Formats: sequence, structure tokens, C-alpha cells
Amino acid sequence: MTDKTLPDNAEALNSFNVFAFNDTLNQNLEALNYTSPTPVQARAIPHLMEGKDMLAGAQTGTGKTAAFGLPLIQQLIDSPKLREANSKVIRSLVLTPTRELAQQVFDNLIPLAKSTGLKVVVAYGGTSMGVQTKNLRGGADILVATPGRLLDHQHVRNLTLAECEFLILDEADRMLDMGFMPDLNRILRRLPKERQNMMFSATFEQRIKTLAHRIMNEPVEVQVTPANSTADTVKQMVYPVDKKRKHELLAYLIGSRNWQQVLVFTKTKQGSDALAKELKLDGIDAVSINGDKSQGARQKALDDFKSGKVRALIATDVAARGLDIQQLEQVVNFDLPYKAEDYIHRIGRTGRAGHEGFAVSLMSHDEHYLLEAIERLLDTRLPQEWLAGFEPSPESEIEPDRAPRRKGRGADKRKMKAKLKIHANRGKKR
Repeated sequence: MTDKTLPDNAEALNSFNVFAFNDTLNQNLEALNYTSPTPVQARAIPHLMEGKDMLAGAQTGTGKTAAFGLPLIQQLIDSPKLREANSKVIRSLVLTPTRELAQQVFDNLIPLAKSTGLKVVVAYGGTSMGVQTKNLRGGADILVATPGRLLDHQHVRNLTLAECEFLILDEADRMLDMGFMPDLNRILRRLPKERQNMMFSATFEQRIKTLAHRIMNEPVEVQVTPANSTADTVKQMVYPVDKKRKHELLAYLIGSRNWQQVLVFTKTKQGSDALAKELKLDGIDAVSINGDKSQGARQKALDDFKSGKVRALIATDVAARGLDIQQLEQVVNFDLPYKAEDYIHRIGRTGRAGHEGFAVSLMSHDEHYLLEAIERLLDTRLPQEWLAGFEPSPESEIEPDRAPRRKGRGADKRKMKAKLKIHANRGKKR
């Protein structure tokens, strides 16, 4: 079911008062200087307050957490349940794909739930189970968690989902990706069938929508911006360059344009560590963040970057979702992502909350096919520009022609193996 119940000017609502929130919730909104709802909030909140399931698509940085957080908090307030000291009941569950996003959602919900009497807890890997166990005593009204750590707590019986009334999947496209499905299925089996489901993300493939509908009950679909689109506040540019000169070009851009804060994405963990070291040799304060780092190291890197102690944060896609850095102006794709959807999430770290941003992609010749996939997803051509002194060499255009010869050699090897197998079988027959 698509969203047809709101007027065409729903995005123009200029006050949260139309939603009839609790006085405490309204005071929290005022303290946070939330004056008027964003488009996704204006379209999502009325349906969610009615208890409907929802599949919502909106660009990053448009207030998705408040879009599900506000109606969730209001509904929990409207049906209060006393928590006993030995209770392990989780009333609502917010699942996120990464630790950083779990922490960000938790940080955003805490001030919204202030003075409401609701207990909000966060649980994710890389941090102490003991501290989380203590926080979970007496249950929680809202638990924000990553799937793996949630299952850890279930295994040792720190919590129960048998009475969970609400399930929220943040960045639902990644949560429904096949890599998470085994854990997600185990969690779904422990949840009651009667519950409200909310799924929010910036991107939704049709395959993901199909999976979502299997989990949800006649969901309302809300799409406040064109599906799989980027924010108008983000200027995008692709710089073709030889792969071996990418590091040199990045250092040049940071230095010549006086970028004081830049988030750089690489494909691999090793690549992020190596690039951070190379930038340090160039006199640019840089630190890497990836899945191999401890949670403490990852948090310190983020804190140093946000405070300005570090000029460049080099990250894998572990940071593409969940980083909310106020007025971050530059994002660089040092490597283009394997999944086109990740491009949207990466550059969504800039141009947030109406601020302008600049997204740069350094593209070597062997990444042309990745750019084409991104352009197909966005249904637009991204601007390209050669920078003087960093023009790609003609020799790099020859690289793809080697592929057929490699394929030929592989075919010769397969033929040889087949012949040897025939000879071996003949020997057995004799």
C-alpha cells in the first residue's frame, strides 16, 4: 500500500503540534530546536501513530531516526508497562547493521526520550558484555542493537523478545541483505507475530522490497525523494586518474584546496590502513577505521576526527552508514564501491540537514564498470574532469585488453586437465 492519505503539501507542515505528542515529548523537541518536521517525518509519523507497518525510503541526513523514534516513544508512553527488577522484557527493538549506526541511533533517541520514564539501551559487539548485561537488567523499553550482539545476549538469557511490540530495521536494505538474513531469521522466530514493523533506508532494491513484504503486514510505502537518489545539496565530481597516482592526487586535493576535514572511503581494511600511513608521510594527520579495529580504537578515531584533531578519516564501508558529522563538507571515494547502493550511503555523510557538500570519486580505468553501475542506479551521468598534472596515461587504457588473453590461458589449462582426466580414466579401464 502506497502513501496516499496525506495531502500534497504534507512536506510543508510547519509544526510538530499537529501530531498531538505528549507534553514531555514536545518539550524535548523544543529543547532540541526541532521546529518543523522534515518530509519523511511529515509523511511517516501519522501512519506509524496509527500502528501501521511501514517501508520508508528517504535520503540520509533527512531525519529518519526521529521519523520512527517519535511515534515509537509516543506509543510506548501511551501504553506504559511497569518494569520489574528481574524483568528481561524488551518492548521495542531497533536493529542496525553496524556498531557506529547503533551508537548514533541511541544517541539520537536519548534526548527524545528524556524525562519520559522510558529506558533506552544500546548493545553491539566490540564492547563489554558485562556492562550491557547490567544495563539490560529490568528489561528495556527500547533496545538498539546489532544482530550478532543481540543473539549473544539471547544465548545467555539476558533478555526476551517474546513480548516485543515494535521492530524497527534501520538501513533496512543492508539488514535484509543475504549476509544478515541468517541472524535476522533467528531473531524473527523469537518475536511475536503481532507487532508493528518499521523499515527505513535511503536505498531499496526490488529484491529487498520483496523480502520486506514477507516480514511485514500490508505496509504503507513512503518515498519522499526519488528512489535511490542523492541529495541536491551534494555536488559530485569524478576525477579519472591512474591507480598508482590516486594517493598523490588525494594528498594534492587536501593540501591545495585546504580541506580541513575529509572522509575517505577505501574498498579494503588493508587499503585504509596503508592510505592513512601514506597521508601521514605527506604531513596530513590521518587515521583509519575498519572492521579489524577494536571498538575503542574506532570510537577514538571518530572522536578525534569530529573534534578536528585528525584531518582525514580513512574508512571502509563500515562507516558508510552511521556517521553523523555536523557540516562535513568533503567525502572522497578513493576506491569506487563494489555495490552501487553503497555510493549513495557514502556520499550521504556530507550535505546533511540542508548543508552543502562535495563528493569526489577517484576513478582508475579498471573501475569504469563500477561507475557505470552507479550511474545506472542514479539514472544520471556523473560529471568527470581531468585535473592538470594527473591525467590518466594512455597505457592504462590497454589494461582491460589483457583479460581475453588471461581467459584464453585459463581455457588452455582446462583443456589440458580434461585430457589428463581422460588418460587417467583410460588407465583405470585397462
